[in-house]
Amino acid sequence: MPTYIISSLVAVIVLTLFRFVYRRYTSISISKVPGPSGTWLFGRVADLLRADVGELQFEWQQQYGPVIRLKGSVGDDFLLISDPKALQYIYQTSGYRFPKPPVTRVFLEVLSGKGLFWAAGENHRRQRKVVMPGFGVSETRAFIPIFFRTAAKMASLWRDLIAESALEDQSAVVDISSWASRGTLDAIGEAVFDYQFGALDNSDNPLSNAFRNTFNDAFSKPTNISLLAMTIFHMMPKWFVRMIIRNVPISRLQRWRKAKNMSEDVARNFVREKGAALLEDKKNRDIMSLAVKANASTDAKTRLTDIELVAQLRNLISAGHETTANSITWTLYEMARRPEYQETLRKEIHAKELEMRQRGDDVMTAQDMESMQFLNAVIKESLRFHPAVPFINRISSKVDVLPLSVPIALKTGEVVNELPIPKGQKIAASIASYNRFKPIWGEDAHTFNPYRWFRPDDGTKGTTLGMYANLMTFSAGLQGCIGWRIAVLELQAFLIELIGNFELTMTPKSDKVRRQASVVMSPVVDGEREKGTQLPLTVRAVSREEE
Repeated sequence: MPTYIISSLVAVIVLTLFRFVYRRYTSISISKVPGPSGTWLFGRVADLLRADVGELQFEWQQQYGPVIRLKGSVGDDFLLISDPKALQYIYQTSGYRFPKPPVTRVFLEVLSGKGLFWAAGENHRRQRKVVMPGFGVSETRAFIPIFFRTAAKMASLWRDLIAESALEDQSAVVDISSWASRGTLDAIGEAVFDYQFGALDNSDNPLSNAFRNTFNDAFSKPTNISLLAMTIFHMMPKWFVRMIIRNVPISRLQRWRKAKNMSEDVARNFVREKGAALLEDKKNRDIMSLAVKANASTDAKTRLTDIELVAQLRNLISAGHETTANSITWTLYEMARRPEYQETLRKEIHAKELEMRQRGDDVMTAQDMESMQFLNAVIKESLRFHPAVPFINRISSKVDVLPLSVPIALKTGEVVNELPIPKGQKIAASIASYNRFKPIWGEDAHTFNPYRWFRPDDGTKGTTLGMYANLMTFSAGLQGCIGWRIAVLELQAFLIELIGNFELTMTPKSDKVRRQASVVMSPVVDGEREKGTQLPLTVRAVSREEE
């Protein structure tokens, strides 16, 4: 490497370290907030991200409370927060004052494009306005037949596997996570783009394979060195970080770059096709067609570019299907672990299907699904217990004061009801911890119990938060998940089809499943983590006579 490049790198590192140290010791400090001890160089973030989801968060929440100072690399401390009032302020009521950290946005820009995931402030508001028409109540309910049709196809393929199985009890072992990923990709493809990916028909589908295990491969089990590098990235100019992410041959990043390039080719074709269809006055109702239509009628100053439209599609492909697939996977896992809940749900499904057939309908309506009390209780409890994304990071854009629902005792002994924070303070919402916060969810917060949702006050105590059921699983506020309605409808349809037609039981491998943090919370088998995401369950077809 030329000497001038090495000198430039050293200069950049020295200057950014000086700027970091200067800011740290001339601003408001969070050093008195309690939290676990750790070394100055590496801190405790690596321990948190390498542990299974919940393993350390729940322990620390019990020991230190819902606001924790977490040591990062080179003294760059985080606030790990599960306090509902603080979360409401940060994510819901403060507008855009707590954006994603700059380096996170650079990563999103390079690996996912300048879509909603990347956008901040007025740019985010502009993009959201164009994309939002496809995510309304009536628009998303129109996708219900698509979700049922896809789930029924998956059920049919499972029956084929059972028929081909050599097992004496007429069952088959299936990897739920793989099937859920392919099924949701097909469902999202038709709902979002009016396109048939054919992932269920082809387990070697290139696009499905490109995104499968991408989160796990890229972000699971970070090393101390990689986290130290990330901390240094936060101190460096964005142009320099962008260059590193785009060009350095790191295997974790190469997977993402490959997936991005593949999805970008598909997305560009879709944008062209939807634009041509709009000119021909076709009345397509998929999400992308509605977005292109809304974009065409928007003032030219606020209109999205084709690059931004392509980024929206890529975001929906990469994140929209994988997070929902994980939620389906974890819900089926809980049903297999708890056969009594599974049987109760199956009886409710069969009763509603009988009611539907008696009135002459072939597909359940949104009203049918909303009336299924136990189904929705299971979904809410699964989303509470197994949030698809266990952490959401933000940074303060100015000096601020966080309100607290629970007073915290500082190391000095002072008890405070609000916490001053400096500009540039990194914050991580511990979604997993908030979703188990006992003052909201009760003393049985760490127990999977759908019947908690039958209690009139459960999940509604104190602060109202989030997009759905007072959960932070879909985040909250202006930057909350716009696709949460689609995710819930998909969960309802897939559970109705799969639990209604199959009995699911645990296998020796599924007894060893762990919750691995990798942006999304992935199921992995202990001792086989190198194989990536998997959840093997035994499935056996049930007949209506077994009710």
